Amino acid sequence: MTLLILIGLLLALTAAAYSKSPTLAWEGLSGGVRLFFQILPNIMVGFLLGGLVQVLLPQDLVAHYTGEGSGLRGLLLATGVGAITPGGPFVQFPLVASLWKAGTGVGPITAYLVSWALLGFQRILVYEGPIMGWSYAWARILASLFAPLAVGGLTGWLYRLLNA
Repeated sequence: MTLLILIGLLLALTAAAYSKSPTLAWEGLSGGVRLFFQILPNIMVGFLLGGLVQVLLPQDLVAHYTGEGSGLRGLLLATGVGAITPGGPFVQFPLVASLWKAGTGVGPITAYLVSWALLGFQRILVYEGPIMGWSYAWARILASLFAPLAVGGLTGWLYRLLNA
């Protein structure tokens, strides 16, 4: 279903661009193809990493530390790992899918993703602190510090409620 929606959007936007100028449609489509080939290596590495994580992490260990019953310990561990894991979404989501298959619970998966998005150490160190200033960076980090725990806990609770 998602693929059909995306194809519909692609056709509608191509038609809109073509109605303005046939060359505009061609520029847009060729730009998309170039972008695809630029990010293809990242996608490949992300899926390869995800596959390796899936076979290397013992499922009983993953379930023990970050499974549905891991509670605050699982949320804290996922938050810490999310904050130090580098890479963009092409790396993260195949990795998260592997962790999910290995037995990581809904709350810790969510805490990991929120922490990666809000507390990504390498992004703060390279971009946010130097560009926005360290006072701003520290204020935002402190304001965001408990978000992964709160969102992870709430998501786990809502997921259980919706699936009951």
